[in-house]
Parts: sequence; C-alpha cells; structure tokens
Amino acid sequence: MKPKPIGPIPPGYHALGGELAIGGRTASDLVAEAGGTPLFVYSRALIDARIADLRAALPQRIGINYAIKANPHADVIRHMEGLVDGFDIASGGELALATKAGLDPARISFAGPGKRDDELEAAIAAGVTLNCESEGEGRRAIAIGQRLSIAPRIAIRVNPDFELKGSGMKMGGGAKPFGVDADKVSDLARFLMGEGVTWRGLHIFTGSQALSADAIIEAQNNVLNLADELSNEIGEALPKLNMGGGFGVPYFPGDEPVDLNAIGEALHGRMADLPDSLAKTDLCLELGRYLVGEAGVYLCRVIDRKESHGMTYLVTDGGLHHQLAASGNFGTVVRRNYPIAIANRYDTGPEEVVNVVGCLCTPLDRLADKAEMPRGQVGDIVAVFCAGAYGATASPSAFLGHGPAAEVLV
Repeated sequence: MKPKPIGPIPPGYHALGGELAIGGRTASDLVAEAGGTPLFVYSRALIDARIADLRAALPQRIGINYAIKANPHADVIRHMEGLVDGFDIASGGELALATKAGLDPARISFAGPGKRDDELEAAIAAGVTLNCESEGEGRRAIAIGQRLSIAPRIAIRVNPDFELKGSGMKMGGGAKPFGVDADKVSDLARFLMGEGVTWRGLHIFTGSQALSADAIIEAQNNVLNLADELSNEIGEALPKLNMGGGFGVPYFPGDEPVDLNAIGEALHGRMADLPDSLAKTDLCLELGRYLVGEAGVYLCRVIDRKESHGMTYLVTDGGLHHQLAASGNFGTVVRRNYPIAIANRYDTGPEEVVNVVGCLCTPLDRLADKAEMPRGQVGDIVAVFCAGAYGATASPSAFLGHGPAAEVLV
C-alpha cells in the first residue's frame, strides 16, 4: 500500500528519553499532569522564538498585533501581553477575555462585520478602537457614544480592490462582507470625524495563510499605496495603519515556510521611502496563526487498534471535534495529512502504514490517512502538530457530546 506523506513537523521539537518533548517536558508527563487526553499543549519558548524572529526581521517602527481569534486561551493571551504591541479581537466575547486577562483597552482593536449594539457599547465604554465595517455600524457607534457621552475611537476597515494572492482565505478584492469599499472610505471618514469621533486610521486586511513572500510583499506594497491615497483623499494624516497579516505556516507535504527575511528586507526598503502622509503613522502587522500555530501540539491516546480489509486503524480518543482542520473539514478541497507522530516513540522510525481516526461515528473523523508511523498500540499517545491556532475554538467540541479538550501553556 502506497503511503501518503505527512506534513512537516515544525522546528523546535525534539526527543527526550525517546519521547516527544514540549517545553522541556515529555508528552506522557504532560498528559499525566493534565489528568488525561485529549490535550492541547502550547509552548512558550516557541511563541517567544517566533516573535523574536519577527522583531529581528521587521523594521523597528512596525509593531506586531496579536489576533486573539487564533488562540484565545487565557494563559496565551497573558503571555502575549508583554511580547506584542497590540491586540485584535473579533467579538464581545473576545473583549471579555482580553479584559479578564488585564489587557489595556487602548491596545485593542475590534473588527467584525456584524458587531451587535451591546458589543459596540462595551467596546466604546472600555476605550477600544472599533474597526468600522460599514456606514451603518459607524452611525450606530456614534449614537451609542452620544448616549454614553464618550467619543468612540474609530478606524475604518477597508475592503481593497486587490487581494493577497495565494492566500487560504481572501479577505479583500471585489464584493465582500468585510470592510468598506475603498471608493467609499474617504466620505465615511470625513463624516465620522465631523460627528466628533476619535479618528484612529485604517485597517486593511487582504487575506490569510499565504506562504509566498512575493505575494505578501506585493500585498503590503499595495496596502501602503492605498493608505497614502486614502489619507490624501480624507485630508487627514492616519494616526494608525493596521496593514493586516496573512503570513502562513506549513501544514502539508511540500509546504515551505514563508521567507520572513525577504519580507523584512522589502519593508525596510519601503520604510526608507514612505510618503509624507504616512511619515508619522503608527504601523502594525496583525498576526495570529503565524505567532502561535506551530507552537501547539494536540495529544490524544490510542484506545483501539483494528484491521479492516487489510487496512490498520488506530482509533483515538480525539478527533475532528478538537482538530477540525487536521481532519480536512475546515476549508481544504483535497484532504492532506497534517504533521503527526507517535509521541511516546518519537525517535522511532516508520514501521507500518496506518489510518489514524477519532472517536466520532462519522467517516469524516480522520487525523491521518495511510501515514507511515511507528507501530501503534493501545495506550500510545498520538501528537498532531500545528495545533496552536484554530484548533480548540474553531472545532465543534460539542459534537456528539464529547466536550472540549484540556489546554495548557508550558
């Protein structure tokens, strides 16, 4: 049987006593301390290293914002507080998490095309910047601010005419529910300022999960050019420009890491030649998956080993209810294998070809197809990598009543 390749295990993981180690501790030790599986483990050291690499590559004036939606675990948010320059949220629920974590509301911006009035009120009262997605939302924010006697802090999210080429999810270009079409931004900005809001600039997000440095560089150049154009149309300098993100991580066989140094070099060149309209603008990138995705591992335990028509199945106590993307049911057209390993025999080479599946009664619940792995036995711990973003909160944990997995930052 011809095996299907698995995705690349991210750098920074190694064996300790033959086992996968995360944060200097073995997988079995972490599982025992947590009281069992399934378990998400997030590595402080890998998050720190990723942000340090970004700081080294990027121009100093470009800040880093963490998009909480990628991983809103409370300990992760608190750890990020001292590492990044700002935070981006996408709901009132994330605002509550950020507030509980003790974040300064002045460092938070709030995007999303369907903000409810109660969410707007909570954000305005706290002093969070609203990334306004429509004229209607702007008018509602103004009315709420007048009732509270608070001038809302408002930036405009722009729906640009261009997109991030090769991105997993395109957030700009053509008709979109996100943001204000570029040709309508200047009129809305002047209206908002005329109503007394605190003007906070623009948010231009073009797409996510891109691995091509050339595509990211092109999009960033387009963002800066558009921001200059809009600033001149508005007639006011931009206090801040959120340039979006889009940096992807390698999930699948053949994926290569984005060339961070090439992006940094291009940005250094642009910073040396910025137009007057952006000379004093606070610039930032908004990153989520890129900061935490490769720093997370999902651990589950083999509870059965079975044969069917010549195929071996390792049945685990995990599955798509925690790792929807790894199962191939989160936007991918052709299912490919995430990086996966037998954690308690991490230094053992491949011995068999197996399917790794979850515990749900659906054929969609697959963690690996025809993967070459060490011989798996009941009780073994399976590790699914690249689990630090959009795992625990972007998967249907209530499906079939199994409930959420535990999470720990080490």
